[in-house]
Amino acid sequence: MSNNMNHKRWLIVVVLAALGLLIGFLVSHFLTLSADRLSSVTHSIDEQQFFAFPSADNPVRLPQDFALHPQYQHEWWHVFANVQDEQGQEYGIVWNFFKLANDSEQGVGWQNSQLFLSHVAVANAYQVWKEQRIARGGIGQADVTTPPFRMWIDNWHWRSLSAGPLPSQLDIATDNFQLAMHMTPKGPYILPGEQGFQRRQNHHSSLASYSVYAPFVSIQGTLRLTPYTQPIAVRGQAWISKEWGSRLIGQDQQGLDWFVLHLDQQRTLSVTRHRYLHQRPHIYGTLASKDGKVTHLTEQEIKMIPLPSVKLANGKTLPLQWQVVIAKENIDITLSPLNPNLWLDFTQPYWQGPIHSQGSHSARGFMQLTGY
Repeated sequence: MSNNMNHKRWLIVVVLAALGLLIGFLVSHFLTLSADRLSSVTHSIDEQQFFAFPSADNPVRLPQDFALHPQYQHEWWHVFANVQDEQGQEYGIVWNFFKLANDSEQGVGWQNSQLFLSHVAVANAYQVWKEQRIARGGIGQADVTTPPFRMWIDNWHWRSLSAGPLPSQLDIATDNFQLAMHMTPKGPYILPGEQGFQRRQNHHSSLASYSVYAPFVSIQGTLRLTPYTQPIAVRGQAWISKEWGSRLIGQDQQGLDWFVLHLDQQRTLSVTRHRYLHQRPHIYGTLASKDGKVTHLTEQEIKMIPLPSVKLANGKTLPLQWQVVIAKENIDITLSPLNPNLWLDFTQPYWQGPIHSQGSHSARGFMQLTGY
């Protein structure tokens, strides 16, 4: 009997290890930013016509589009927050939640084709706290449901009482740190591009995605940065976004540079640069006001100038300081990170963290750099 029990235990261990390796393979298979590998994967998927593709003829609809879209291959949410404690110390908070699928048919239970990935990071000027979670769909470990809006992976939860994500509560606990944040809308949702439809490459409408922003969000709550310290009360401003589509990596794509900024209490700015190997970058932006006015910015109107790069402790060299100029809006700012050591070495490695600006505006926001 003892030998049989030991045999069964070893069998369970082997099966779990194999499952872990399979999940790791799938994540790296879908998320690596190697353009050659991703383009070959997505082209083969396109040929089988598993997934739908965004179209300017079908604009984003709210609140319906806060739900999951199983017909699209990729879907992800971002929560960025710049907060301060009672002593004035600044912190940046980021939570990312990704859905990936290898089939548009959802399936039931273990037949579900969806994979979920989530990252959390908290940083001040001196230290970084971070963790990653991976889960498969169909078994209750991770999902998004609405109404009411619910998003979770393990014991990380984002919850609202409405069909949309605001107002809401975000609760994340790890072995080493925790956060509990309440978010309240202070302005409208924004649809960038053509009513939420945004091209990601010059003159290629098939390489596009849908997006919705909530750039005017008040956030307050507590951070517990070790298991043994008292919670730290913080408050500030947050930026929430959702994006979805299929085959979102183009031929020869190297990565992207993305900045979101609260220019002041009334206006926010988002600028994005997609980098390609054999063609010029594709640049676009959105300037939004709390009264609902939206200005869509083209690459002819935006200058994104990387300043001398910085070598990180891990040997990576990145442009962590930038100049952004939008002459027609009287914007000329230089961006710098709160903490340069925010290379997040997750399954999909990238730099992401809080930034501030000098120049025409004293802004706070976030920067994401991928493909370096």
